[in-house]
Amino acid sequence: MAQDLDEVTATEAAELALGHIERLTKRQTLGVTSVRPTEEGWLAEVEVVEESRVPSTANILGLYEVDLEPDGELVSYRRTRRYARGRTE
Repeated sequence: MAQDLDEVTATEAAELALGHIERLTKRQTLGVTSVRPTEEGWLAEVEVVEESRVPSTANILGLYEVDLEPDGELVSYRRTRRYARGRTE
């Protein structure tokens, strides 16, 4: 499948999602936990430090869903989860 010149790759979408969330939340991002193509572009999940605590194992993290256009422009974002670092489901 040929890619349009204005479409970004999955790697680029992940990097753009990180940048969008850092700028909008003014919080430290830890990384992208997932990125996948959708009918409308890309959907990425970004992990963010919501509250820094001492020790860092007590930090509160947030998981943000980031919806991007095929060219990487932000459509929307929302926090889908908030949890203590190291806590498993």
